[in-house]
Amino acid sequence: MTTRREALQIAAAAAAAAAGLGPFARVMAQQKLTQRELLTFDALGNVTLLHVADIHGQLTPVYFREPSVNLGAGEARGRPPHLTGKAFLSRFGIAEGSAAAYALTDQDFAALAREYGRMGGLDRVATVVKHVRGERGADKVLFLDGGDTWQGSLVAHRTRGKAMVDCMAPLKPEAMTGHWEFTYGEARVKELIGDLGFPFLALNVRDTEWDEPVFSPYRMFEKGGVAVAVLGQAFPYQPIANPRWLVPHWSFGIREDDVRATVQKARRDGAQLVVLLSHNGFDVDRKLAARVAGIDVILTGHTHDALPEAVRVGGTLLVASGSSGKFVSRLDLDVRNGGIKEFRYRLIPVFADVITPDAEVADAIAKARAPFAAELARVVGRTETLLFRRGNFNGTLDDLICHALLEERDAEIALSPGFRWGTSVLPDAPITIEDIHNATAITYPQVYRQTMTGERLKTVLEDVADNLFNPDPYYQQGGDMVRCGGLGYAIDISKPMGARISDMTLLRTGEPIDPGKEYVVAGWASVNEGTQGPPIWDLVERYVARHGTVRIAVNAAVKISGI
Repeated sequence: MTTRREALQIAAAAAAAAAGLGPFARVMAQQKLTQRELLTFDALGNVTLLHVADIHGQLTPVYFREPSVNLGAGEARGRPPHLTGKAFLSRFGIAEGSAAAYALTDQDFAALAREYGRMGGLDRVATVVKHVRGERGADKVLFLDGGDTWQGSLVAHRTRGKAMVDCMAPLKPEAMTGHWEFTYGEARVKELIGDLGFPFLALNVRDTEWDEPVFSPYRMFEKGGVAVAVLGQAFPYQPIANPRWLVPHWSFGIREDDVRATVQKARRDGAQLVVLLSHNGFDVDRKLAARVAGIDVILTGHTHDALPEAVRVGGTLLVASGSSGKFVSRLDLDVRNGGIKEFRYRLIPVFADVITPDAEVADAIAKARAPFAAELARVVGRTETLLFRRGNFNGTLDDLICHALLEERDAEIALSPGFRWGTSVLPDAPITIEDIHNATAITYPQVYRQTMTGERLKTVLEDVADNLFNPDPYYQQGGDMVRCGGLGYAIDISKPMGARISDMTLLRTGEPIDPGKEYVVAGWASVNEGTQGPPIWDLVERYVARHGTVRIAVNAAVKISGI
């Protein structure tokens, strides 16, 4: 007799197969995973693009819960990738409780994590890449890294990115672009690029003295007899979202006219396929695709979106490959007569217990982690509840950081940046030093303590809200909403800039925030040079060690409307 769950899985698999998910759809129905099923692909055409992005320093398999809330503004409202949970499952025909539901949504995450295990691991990613090259032939495969690779873990931070460069080397990427890479500073970025052995592309970065390109704008490759131009687009808001003082001689921007001119130049130089390797974020790239002719494919990054389908915008295909090493995108293209005649796409989930680690990369990872192994494994405390970061407004991992800020710095209000990177910790599990650094490892970690007026606090919230919910994607500078401890508020995302935030409340007293009153505020990751204070990871470690076991209640202090 077929159970209700089995019936749902079979129905969802049929719908997913119609949507082009192929063997992964069969896996969803069967509730079993094999490497063969995950990697089986009906090859097409003469060019294969492989893409990863936003690995954020994660060399080994991780737990990473996808967002529960990911709201779109303006024309993006209700459109992928701004669907979560059951709406996401319904849109893509994915069965509840399936492997795909675990990989792509927050639904029943803790329970499914115990069933399906960790995802990612650069040695497993290497197995996927090497398999595709072996199947198709390296002369047809172009493997591209969308950036945010060198930062986000203790090992990446302590080696100042070198561990990531060394461990990526055996995968032989053909090009990359960047974002958090730049937070190591200009000199270190140049040094690491010299060790890559492949081009770092960024057409939108210029020096501030002569307004000349800092990096190569594009590179031409021949794959399957096709001239493929890969253009690099680094994160355009680097000096705003991250410290300007780390890249004082470089300027950034979307620079749409430069993108258009570079596309045209590549076409004149003989490009039959134009690929934009982008760290703009999905909504920015969707707008860019609609405004710049001649881009065949945009491999998008930065916003950590994982979509099981390529999104078509006019004549451009947008591919979103997720984060933390959880997925590898494979896009097969039939390129003839200067255009794409047909394509076939799969977002390959990297289930760590299913995909065999590549021995060469596993050895490189072990070597990179060895000097820090004891520290990484040291247990600081335990959590009774799931610790996660992603979501537009709250995450229990960020709430833990805010609790630590309030207590350790004797503050009334805590502010923690809405970073999208950071792994998850399952309920009833130890919290290790590695877990703490996976959420805090940056080059400007100092915890500040200062006073802010209620008016200033509102301005901060309004500015961040506009970065996230401005209806024009070109004014969205990335990240999620700043996390708040000790402070509640209401937000109407449909309102214009400066009018979204209301009903600000000091939680410990229940009193409204007084615009003219000063409050003691603790926070971290200030973009201001010279910020003084202990590193955030030390503060969180002390807090967890003192409490021993932490339990983070659901945060109900933000009231959302205008959805």
